[in-house]
Amino acid sequence: MVIRKSYIILVYLAGVLLLTGCLKQQTPVEKMYKVLENVVASEEAFEAQQDPLVELEKKEKEIYDKIISLGMKEFEEVTKLSNEASEIVDQRKTHIEKEEESIKASEKEFKALKPIIEDLKNPALKEKSLQLYEIMIERYKIHSELYLYYSKAIELDRELYAMFKNENIQLDQLEDQITKINEIYGKVLEANEKFNEKTKRYNDMKLSLYKESGLEVKVKE
Repeated sequence: MVIRKSYIILVYLAGVLLLTGCLKQQTPVEKMYKVLENVVASEEAFEAQQDPLVELEKKEKEIYDKIISLGMKEFEEVTKLSNEASEIVDQRKTHIEKEEESIKASEKEFKALKPIIEDLKNPALKEKSLQLYEIMIERYKIHSELYLYYSKAIELDRELYAMFKNENIQLDQLEDQITKINEIYGKVLEANEKFNEKTKRYNDMKLSLYKESGLEVKVKE
């Protein structure tokens, strides 16, 4: 199972706003921009976990395929490979925990946006900002589900590699465990797709919001 999640895009604002923001009290729009870019900064650690996780998942899949091709007749080699795979599972756990911490920090930053939105005077801008807020809150909720599913999948993976090291394990026990793993990764994939869709919607709406508010921006992905 190779998972890749999308990121919150970084939007650089033209220097005029940054300069004027230092010289006078910030407007609600300027405050909103500051919060949204703090959110991007909070998710840098999340983004940093993606490539390592993908590589670990690929590596573990290769080891798993070797174990299956060997069968339990090559028990010593299966045990060795299972130990290697278990170490990779532990590394994946470390990365997913860092990812979750980053998303939680992002959520904390983002929730500071709500009172700022209430101060917006432009009704259309306020409505779009509220829509943006709801999309992002849904994104955080989906990630929480994704994190729970992925954590459960890691737990089941650990159990499987422990089972491979049991020379007396029955084939039906392995099959039952693999069925459980496939089911949970199905949920991981579904949640991951929803998360990516919400991320894209958020990024698109954020850029649209900046343009509607009159901010001159350029996008860096």
